[in-house]
Amino acid sequence: MCTSIEQSVPMTGSAKGAIGWFTMTEAVVSYDHPTHAMLEQSVKIDFVNLGLPPGARAAVEMTKESARALAAAILAVLRDADAQDAYERAR
Repeated sequence: MCTSIEQSVPMTGSAKGAIGWFTMTEAVVSYDHPTHAMLEQSVKIDFVNLGLPPGARAAVEMTKESARALAAAILAVLRDADAQDAYERAR
């Protein structure tokens, strides 16, 4: 069944896809049938630049458990980065 669960978020950064490195303008996060992963459903993240040809895309498909672990790792790194930045500012 298609879930139609999707959210987009503006992005600032770069991604590497079929055309090489490109400036990404948004990420589309969805939960639906995967295109490639051998899963019934997957969390999919597409990093895209809508102003470039369709090759300006880097995509991942993963289990919900993997997505939760990735989200936790990102938050942990951001906590450490904030602490490091605060330490550097206090010096």
